[in-house]
Amino acid sequence: MIRVLLGALAAGIITGLARQRRMLSASGQWAGFLLGLLSAAAGWVWAALLAAFFASSTALTRWREEERVRRTERTVPIGSERTAYQVMANGGTFVLLAFLAQPDGDARWATGALGALAAASADSWSTEVGTLLGGTPRSIWTARPVPVGMSGGVTIAGLVASIAGATFIAGLGAALLPFRPAHVAIASAAGGITGGIADSLAGGALQSKRHCDRCQEWTERRVHACGYRTKHRAGFYWMTNDLVNLVATGTGAVIAMLIVTWLDR
Repeated sequence: MIRVLLGALAAGIITGLARQRRMLSASGQWAGFLLGLLSAAAGWVWAALLAAFFASSTALTRWREEERVRRTERTVPIGSERTAYQVMANGGTFVLLAFLAQPDGDARWATGALGALAAASADSWSTEVGTLLGGTPRSIWTARPVPVGMSGGVTIAGLVASIAGATFIAGLGAALLPFRPAHVAIASAAGGITGGIADSLAGGALQSKRHCDRCQEWTERRVHACGYRTKHRAGFYWMTNDLVNLVATGTGAVIAMLIVTWLDR
């Protein structure tokens, strides 16, 4: 009970500051508070891991933010505030598996939780770094150039950042969790990297793509930078970036659990 109360206090302060600095929307603040509270209820290790993910992702988002916005303004919807859907898509699987790991200290559930968070970190780091330093991205499916910020586009810089983001969370988790650190690190890093790749694959093939007939440009914005309303032309209309992120974290969790089960045999 004391841990839950302290977790609620910490989550309230962190999400309140994030809201004040316009990093979270109102709904995102409440979703972040809930995930912070639940992660603390599951254990301080999980709360620390979630805080590390949030801090690192936020720092990268704020790094050269204006330049990133200029590079992606014709493709990506404007607004840096994370909504409840975005928060839950990135952290929901992690918190659920962290709770499942508690009753008997099962390394599989714990490593799955870490793999899910590593995948979210891989996606976040690759997006922020790739759009700034990656040059012209290419479709992961066709290798053709795509607009900067378009889902399914990959760059070498983004791939390196994805590996770094997954490894960061995997290494931190392996050091904090009471299981075989080498097995946990390998499994969760592999899950995170695979989840990041799954994000690009799903984003390129399934996520809704729109087209501006006035500018003759592909975009993910409902209203293009020119003010013209765009039309859905590819992917599934209902497949949003939040659902793609959910696919990524789920993939990261499953791969991490399969690998750690094999390593622990």
